[in-house]
Amino acid sequence: MKTSSSSRLAYIDWMRGLACILMFQTHCYDAWLGGAARKSTFFMWSQLGGTLPAPLFLFLAGISIALVTDRLRRKGLSAGQIAGKTIRRGAEILALGFLFRLQEFLIAWGWSPWSDLLRVDILNTIGVAMMLMGGLCWIVLRLSGGLPTQLALGVTSGSIALLISLLTPLLWTSWRPRWLPWPIESYVDGVHNLGQPQSWLFPIFPWTAFAFAGLALGSWQLYDTYDFWHTSPNFFLMRVGMLLAILSIGYFWCRWGAGHWGFSPLIQLGQTSLLVYWAHFEFVYGRFSILPKRAVDVRTASIGLLTIFLAMLMLSVWRTRLKGRGAEMGAWFRRPVATN
Repeated sequence: MKTSSSSRLAYIDWMRGLACILMFQTHCYDAWLGGAARKSTFFMWSQLGGTLPAPLFLFLAGISIALVTDRLRRKGLSAGQIAGKTIRRGAEILALGFLFRLQEFLIAWGWSPWSDLLRVDILNTIGVAMMLMGGLCWIVLRLSGGLPTQLALGVTSGSIALLISLLTPLLWTSWRPRWLPWPIESYVDGVHNLGQPQSWLFPIFPWTAFAFAGLALGSWQLYDTYDFWHTSPNFFLMRVGMLLAILSIGYFWCRWGAGHWGFSPLIQLGQTSLLVYWAHFEFVYGRFSILPKRAVDVRTASIGLLTIFLAMLMLSVWRTRLKGRGAEMGAWFRRPVATN
């Protein structure tokens, strides 16, 4: 089911929009709630909902690459050309991740440590995951032999997702690559410069597994150090199951036309998810926060959340309407000045 304005699949944009809303509520309540409100059941459920946006964005990045790879392959592009497009796009996202961290550092000049410039955030991980998937596509397309290409790619990516999940507990503990400089080690285990892996960062292990996610079966406990909420394969598989359930809901909602009953805020936000991620951050966590941090109650924070949602929706609509009009606007500025 495609949107009227582009060839994007509506349910992909719908899921990205849902991820944006979940991200907004998590960031808003985390940044603004204070006192007893931070110890409430409401805040607990809000933060639990915040475990979904990052897996959703990564999961959808993997789906998008699978769709793009199949489309380009059918057009006759070589394995190198297909991989090149994916790797270049991943490099762009990674560069945007560094640019975002630079922006945050400059805006917070004076109280933000320089090490924040090298923090492994979700944009960095999405970019790295896309480049890794581009390399995998090149290998599979070159070596698939008699196997159907999509089947070979699905089986291989599913195996890699499972392998990443299985290795994560070890790479966070006994197999930690301590010999690497911390900015590089942080991409493996999220250690940053704090001496031990941090659960609030987004290292390759385990986060890129969501981008490679395929079939994953079973339930087990293989490790001496068992951290269900951060490193366990069980939690990874549980979240993949939740992502598949959301994917099914989003697909059928759009496939049966409900996603196109008039204006869809979710699809609209999903079409500009990178922009609204970038823009909302300063008004929630940054110097320009619209509410005092960790000092308000649930009612006030909810009003702030509604404000952020409406503002990001308007920004998204503005960006969509502006897109493609660059030449028209440039011609307007280049018009000769009328003389008397």
